[in-house]
Amino acid sequence: MKPVNWGVLGAANFARQHMARAIHEAEGARLHALATTHADKAEGFRAFCPDLKVHGSYEALLADPEVEAVYIPLPNTLHVEWTLKAIAAGKHVLTEKPIAMAAGEVDALIAARDASGLLVTEAYMIVHHPQWQRAKALVAEGAIGRLLHADAHFSYDNRADPANIRNRPETGGGSIPDIGVYAYGSVRWVTGAEPVALRARITRENGVDVFAQVLADMERPRKGPGEGPGEGPGEGPGSRFSYHAMTSMRLPPRQEVVFQGEAGVLRLSAPFNAGLFGEAQLHMFRPGKPDHAERFPGARQYRNQVEAFGRTLREGAAYPWTLEDAKGTQAMIDRVFAADKALAQT
Repeated sequence: MKPVNWGVLGAANFARQHMARAIHEAEGARLHALATTHADKAEGFRAFCPDLKVHGSYEALLADPEVEAVYIPLPNTLHVEWTLKAIAAGKHVLTEKPIAMAAGEVDALIAARDASGLLVTEAYMIVHHPQWQRAKALVAEGAIGRLLHADAHFSYDNRADPANIRNRPETGGGSIPDIGVYAYGSVRWVTGAEPVALRARITRENGVDVFAQVLADMERPRKGPGEGPGEGPGEGPGSRFSYHAMTSMRLPPRQEVVFQGEAGVLRLSAPFNAGLFGEAQLHMFRPGKPDHAERFPGARQYRNQVEAFGRTLREGAAYPWTLEDAKGTQAMIDRVFAADKALAQT
């Protein structure tokens, strides 16, 4: 397979530490270019990719005819603007989450994608991790019976770094845009469910949310005839389940997602930063049956994401996370903010 030539728009620390390295190491990919207005920041990228081409502006990288795909790790508020510019330049695009700051903004991206025929999507790496693919399969086949409840918790503490973009409202900061996309989107992806009723409580500092708690009733689509065995999504009276999520940028690090069904419990102990927070492990507990554990020590979700992108471009393989998926999670985020606002007005 001809390697996909990638360009990175901006020398973000996250790109240097994770995604640019993943592009450099992935099969079927080549890290070709970086755009940054700070030449000194390019050295951290050249440390692992010595032949990297460096452009002094984002526009110059988009004009580079050798760049086929662009990865965009810019601040949240710039994602829609530069995704549209990359599409206009004829590039395939992988943009960091959240790809937009409101669900309605994703419509312009969908329209531009459809008109161009390009692959444009959000960098939602967890769906490329085998622990999540396995969790989705187990829930769908009814391994824990009819789903009754799901919990998602994700926290870290960055109060010591007030200049961080996550602590600044002008760059789209806050725990919900940063990690709520995982707490909400992961459960949506596994179950196919959307919130039908939702309550939220948010604590803010300097105009950004630093703690958010969400309680929701989620509804799963009903299966049609012949769509698979087991008590999977939406089958019978189990089409609804309760949901609780907590995200925070002011608490010690914690990550956990739990799916609780009538016949058992499925727990992911390092669901989001697998390999960094801890080893990716999936545990299933069912009364009367031996406890079941699966471990995924070698899985690399960022590299998997890049390779999946390449397979879609070169071979037409289905891509597991679309702009429509991203819009659904952003719509849930919008509802969380609206629910908190409504609560404050009562």
